[in-house]
Amino acid sequence: MTFFSILFALLIEQLKPLRADNPVYAWARSLAGQIERSFNAGQAHHGRLAWGLMVAAFAVPVALLYWMAIKIGILAVLVLNVLVVYLTLGFRHYSHFFTSIQLALNNGDEITARALLAEWTRRDTTGMEADEVARIAVETALVTTHRNVFGVFFWILTPLGPIGAVVYRVAEYLARIWNEPGASAEREEFGRFASKAFYWIDWIPVRLTATAFAIVGNFEDAIYAWRNFAARWQDEAIGIILSSGGGAMGIRLGAPVEAAAEVMTADAATVDSTNVEPEPAVGEEASVRSLQSTVGLVWRALLLWMSLVLLLSIAKWLG
Repeated sequence: MTFFSILFALLIEQLKPLRADNPVYAWARSLAGQIERSFNAGQAHHGRLAWGLMVAAFAVPVALLYWMAIKIGILAVLVLNVLVVYLTLGFRHYSHFFTSIQLALNNGDEITARALLAEWTRRDTTGMEADEVARIAVETALVTTHRNVFGVFFWILTPLGPIGAVVYRVAEYLARIWNEPGASAEREEFGRFASKAFYWIDWIPVRLTATAFAIVGNFEDAIYAWRNFAARWQDEAIGIILSSGGGAMGIRLGAPVEAAAEVMTADAATVDSTNVEPEPAVGEEASVRSLQSTVGLVWRALLLWMSLVLLLSIAKWLG
């Protein structure tokens, strides 16, 4: 059941990708803004209450529909699962950015590539070299694919089914929107719980995605980079995804932009305290060629996940 739900949703998305400005997402953004305005008084417990209300607003209706679908029959469950997966599994939500950046860089059009990257990531890309644009595009693609695809895969495979997928995507959205860079101290306190909640909700999926990257890529380098370099990112989950993904492709991701100062300080402290050289980096610098490697890695990981889902479905049928 789950395998066909994911397969049908992926096929539908290939034919008709869900727009980022669709009514469901628009309603979610509006509701999150209203709840924040109503509950944000600069205290952590206000953030917990707001998070619970937002998650319940989506999870409870889906739970009721799921219960009704089970009562109706297997076809109703399949239809509901396909709908939920289609709305939560954003495999092609942002792929047009990545594809357009790859095409622009291959054509030597760095201006267009920088403009597309700025629109996608909402960061200043002025003066970026082609290799840096490629590196950030690769990093963004890996993290986005995990959160929009593989994390959803994990939670829909749990006994919660579509409810788990919805909770995961809502939790990811709140952790991101309520903890935007440059937020005031009041907003940081309000969003603290959303960030912590998503950390635990995503704890297992992150490690499964990193393992998948290692299996379908260079396993030894991926595991080596994961073990030795993941902690260099301020966000542990992002560190795990990028270090394992980069190792699997034989490229270095992260510094000099993300946490470069922290990396240098940590390495210096290690050398001073233990007289041991820091672990050597894995792979070569990211380049325009890395974009194609990323496409291959993501598709191989997707096929691995689908194979796993199929095996679990067969085991369930036989059981």
